[in-house]
Amino acid sequence: MDAAYSSPMHIVLFPWLAFGHMVPFLELAERLAARGHRVSFVSTPRNISRLPPVVDVHLVALPLPHVDGLPEGAEATTDLPPGKAQLLQKAADGLAGPFGAFLDDGKKPDWLIVDTFHYLAAAAAARRGVPSVMFPIFSSASSALWGVPRVSTAVDPKVGASLAQRFLLTHQSCKMVAKRCCVEFDPDGVPLLPAIFGKPFAPLGLLPPPLRSNGGDDTLVSWLDRQPAKSVLYVALGSEAPLSTELVHELASGLELAGTSFLWALRKPSGVPDDAVLPPGFQDRTKHRGLVAMGMVPQTRVLAHDSVGAFLTHCGWSSVIEAMQYGRPLVMLPFFGDQGPIARLMEGRKVGLPVPRNGKDGSSFEREGVGSAVRAVMVEEEGRCAFAANARKLQQVVADTASHERCIDGFLQQLRFYKE
Repeated sequence: MDAAYSSPMHIVLFPWLAFGHMVPFLELAERLAARGHRVSFVSTPRNISRLPPVVDVHLVALPLPHVDGLPEGAEATTDLPPGKAQLLQKAADGLAGPFGAFLDDGKKPDWLIVDTFHYLAAAAAARRGVPSVMFPIFSSASSALWGVPRVSTAVDPKVGASLAQRFLLTHQSCKMVAKRCCVEFDPDGVPLLPAIFGKPFAPLGLLPPPLRSNGGDDTLVSWLDRQPAKSVLYVALGSEAPLSTELVHELASGLELAGTSFLWALRKPSGVPDDAVLPPGFQDRTKHRGLVAMGMVPQTRVLAHDSVGAFLTHCGWSSVIEAMQYGRPLVMLPFFGDQGPIARLMEGRKVGLPVPRNGKDGSSFEREGVGSAVRAVMVEEEGRCAFAANARKLQQVVADTASHERCIDGFLQQLRFYKE
């Protein structure tokens, strides 16, 4: 039997409290469990209740400690109103004690796979002799650009660790680094990563998610069923896009100018009345070609649908992988973090175009730019055909399941080699 499958190990995974982090950790957990390993996935009760169903993965719910000012039930970044991120970080740091108790309960795990921001959990594992792998969920392009941050490791007890400090402290506690990447998708960035991280490194493949039939509103899929092939622009900017009402209106007006059909998964700006979220009369004017959904949208089901012709996205790494999984060209509207480097990577691969940014502040955008980018990707013949053809080339990379599975097997072999 292959070494990746024999002698089962107990592997614990502990992602950050954000669904953009939890979902790729869960994809990895399922692949490890499918190879016969005992896999424990750690998060909080409400987060675990909102995850898709999994097979053969032990879900460990650690109650989130109370922090004054943190809204009731806020256990992930998507639950937070503006300005509350540090409170969730403080609460997450309070999980270190219960997590240590979990590690002490029974036989010591063989490995911990930990998110970059859980530096206290990585330290707790190191104190117990449990080796750790740091799993940054960010793209290889951003890691190649930023590397390991160089900051002071002296944490201010009053304000807590910065994100850069969390990354550095986690890196120091870990034996290995693993990333959701493969050289076929990013041939320039991935070869740089072992030297950048300065530790044993493993590519995990792209962890493309399965097409799940459950979850979300089936009326959305029914609406897509009635649309012509490749006619719909899917619009989704993730669970944390910092869009003001003004920018929501610009995006809406840009979609109206573009003239294409669209399905928009819209996260309502905090504190805005329902009747003020969209421009007056927008839904009436676009009702025959557009649908706005403010609830849960089953993204992989939407992207897999034949009626979808392109994806207007914030360029989160998971969203880009899912778009390429189904060969969908991109209209790119990045906001923060690694979204900019990912957008530049995908623009370089010629699978889409960015929405032009306002020159006055570099971050806002205008309706005309949205409309022109959408038309260039979806309507104008020359660009539409070229972007679609290049997206199909990357689709072949994402669809190469055997290659991604070999990455997982190689990762497991490294875990065995570096355990001692």
